[in-house]
Amino acid sequence: MKYLKLIAAALVLPTMWACTEDSPITNPPVQEEEPIVINHEGFAKGADVSWLTELEYEGYTFANADGEQMECMQLLRDECGVDAIRLRVWVNPSEGWNNAADVAIKARRANLLGLRLMIDFHFSDTWADPANQTIPAAWADMTLDEVLVAMTAHINDMLGRLKAMDIEPEWVQIGNETRTGMMWPLGSTSDNPGNFTKMVNAGYDAVKAIFPDCKVIVHIDSGDQWYLYSRIFGNELRNYGANYDIIGISLYPDPSSWETTIDSAISNINLANTTYGKPVMVVEIGMDYTEGEACKGAIQRLIDNTDSSIMQGIFYWEPEAPNGYNGGYKKGCFEDGVPTCALDPFKSL
Repeated sequence: MKYLKLIAAALVLPTMWACTEDSPITNPPVQEEEPIVINHEGFAKGADVSWLTELEYEGYTFANADGEQMECMQLLRDECGVDAIRLRVWVNPSEGWNNAADVAIKARRANLLGLRLMIDFHFSDTWADPANQTIPAAWADMTLDEVLVAMTAHINDMLGRLKAMDIEPEWVQIGNETRTGMMWPLGSTSDNPGNFTKMVNAGYDAVKAIFPDCKVIVHIDSGDQWYLYSRIFGNELRNYGANYDIIGISLYPDPSSWETTIDSAISNINLANTTYGKPVMVVEIGMDYTEGEACKGAIQRLIDNTDSSIMQGIFYWEPEAPNGYNGGYKKGCFEDGVPTCALDPFKSL
């Protein structure tokens, strides 16, 4: 099956839609007579689908194994066992995607489907990862105290939109893959030690002020590399008194050595829990879209060899992404818009 080009793939949902001024993607109305029930208990079986509205705007569609078109989040829920959605937030992105308004639209769609929600604040206008932690342009000349105020306002804006729609995220990330801090150079752990912890604490306080029961995550990459976790969660966050609830990790195993990577990650998950007294979540995982069986094996191995009270969930990163999307991403787990077997372990949980 090939992707079909449509003016807006949001049309695939069998309901009336209402446009907003903030996004080209339309949004379904709330059915007031049907209360939304979300089960917040148990292991999170998640997917980050932050590209979704952009993909729909470009005309991509999704389907089940029988070729029947389905809205992507519903497809992930009904066909793949996904029960949670993760969405990234950028401060002032140049093209608008992943700003607070766009994220609110996706969050509302997830909520209407009864899906749990994770919000991932990058505190940047674009990608934040180990190689890029660029402070938002509007904050670049601010002092640390001013940045903390701006962070709080940004969190209040995003979470306030959700609260106004009666949507409560279960988890919020303060920063994305922050192994050396965030919002460089001000929040760099090497240039300005202690500032990153102040940023984490400001974020923690802002989240809890709106959603007291929400769990705050600090997230770094390379979940199989213990020294990175010791450095950030031990040297920086513990030494300077950080407040957070969950350790988030990324894992992108190579197909040729995924067993070794997963085994190292399992060891690190248990060690992190013992050392820092926090549960762990795999907030990003992915393998080449052609490696469905290997990815299925990696996810199953993680589930089978960790206690769910210690490792509390797994989120696949952008499973719906077509091969080579956004400059070359090849680690989605759909082929021609149809899910592969990669997420099959979620079905039995």
